Amino acid sequence: MEIFGMQKTTLVDFPGHVATTLFTAGCNFRCPYCHNGDLVENISRLNPYSKEEIFHHLEARKGVIEGVCITGGEPTMHPDLPDFIRSIKKMGYLVKLDTNGTNPPMLKELVRDGLVDYVAMDIKHSRVKYPTVACWDKLSMDDIAQSVEFLKSGVVDYEFRTTLCVELHRETDITAIGMWLMGAKAYYLQPYKESEQVLQKGFHPHSKEKLQDFVTILSAFVDKVQIRGLD
Repeated sequence: MEIFGMQKTTLVDFPGHVATTLFTAGCNFRCPYCHNGDLVENISRLNPYSKEEIFHHLEARKGVIEGVCITGGEPTMHPDLPDFIRSIKKMGYLVKLDTNGTNPPMLKELVRDGLVDYVAMDIKHSRVKYPTVACWDKLSMDDIAQSVEFLKSGVVDYEFRTTLCVELHRETDITAIGMWLMGAKAYYLQPYKESEQVLQKGFHPHSKEKLQDFVTILSAFVDKVQIRGLD
C-alpha cells in the first residue's frame, strides 16, 4: 500500500476527531474539477512515503490524534487496503474512509470487518448526469447506487458530499440528487475551489446565496444538509 501524501494533523477531515490524513494515488474517475490532480495523473513524479515513515508518525502521535483519514485518489482501488487499515486499527486508531463508491464489495468488507468507523462518499452529480463528471467509460451506476444504499442502511457512520461548480450543477440537478438520496443521514455541499493541481481550470463556485438555496431544496429530502468550506 503506497501513500503519496500525508497531512500530519487535521481538525476538519474526520468529524469530531483530531486526525492524520493519508493520501493514496490513482483514481478511476477523471473529475475535471479534481483538486488532487497530481494523485490522479502525475503519480510517476511523486515519491511515496515508506511504511516505516507512516507508522513511526502514527506511533509518535498517540495521545495527540484520535483517528486516521484515508483518502485519495480512490483508496478502494488498492487490494491491500484492508490489510493496511487493519494495521492502523491495531494501533487503536479510528479510521475514516473517503471513497467514490465504485467498489461496493470492498466497502462492505471494510465495514463488516469493523475496519472503518466513518465513511464519506462523494456524490458527483444526479444519476443521469454522473458520466459528465466521472469521465470514466467503465462507470457503473449500479455500483454507485449499491454503495449509496449500503451506507443509507446505517451500518456505519457516514456522510455524502458533493463539490459544486456553476458550470456543472444547476438547481434541477440538486433536486434530482435530493430525491435520489432521500432519507440519508447527512449531506455536505462543498463549493469548488481553484488550485494548482486541478485537472481542468475554468470552473467557478456558486455564490453563498445560491448554496443556501440548494440547502433549502435538499432539506426536504435529507435530515442534515450543510455547506462545508466557505471562506
